[in-house]
Amino acid sequence: MAKVYVPIFPLPDLTFFPHTLLPLHVFEARYRAMVTDCLARDLRMAVVALKPGYESAYDGKPAVHQIAGVGRIVQCERLASGRFNILLEGETRIRIDRELPADTLYRMVAATPLGEIGAEGDLVGTLTARVTGRCLGILRAVRGPTAAMEESLAGAPPGAVCDRIASAVIADADVRRALLEELDVERRLSRLAEALDDLYTQLTGDR
Repeated sequence: MAKVYVPIFPLPDLTFFPHTLLPLHVFEARYRAMVTDCLARDLRMAVVALKPGYESAYDGKPAVHQIAGVGRIVQCERLASGRFNILLEGETRIRIDRELPADTLYRMVAATPLGEIGAEGDLVGTLTARVTGRCLGILRAVRGPTAAMEESLAGAPPGAVCDRIASAVIADADVRRALLEELDVERRLSRLAEALDDLYTQLTGDR
């Protein structure tokens, strides 16, 4: 698969899934410059999680995880202060292969887009129904709205269902990252189902 060359926006404990929307408030000078350049190019950037211990090197080039989400800016508001409010629409997973030398304030990488596998597995349909039902049950348990979630899941392919539910419901950073890194849809759905079952039990005491 052809490599892509994108700027990265490293953030602590943030997992950006394909098929989801991510609002960001951009205030650091280097990332304001990145947004400005993205708007003049193809609107795309990668959001990647920082590895533990990033604090001491945050102003430089702290280590990041290898798997990231690439999104396209679909909304942008430039504030009088020069800051931005942007909305990213997740498009795909990437594997960061190497960082590129750059004369910009922000970091650029060469990366390989990652496709999904296993979407036609025997259990995919059953697992998709299971995680959908459990997700809606969790939202009802916390008196959360369900209409928007039901609409976003209706008719979506299994991989998108998994990503949207994980993004909206799963808070644990390690579980979210594992779900982002899993390319096999059947295995990703199975892992998500277990995490949702655990969360539902914590909330209600029921299995």
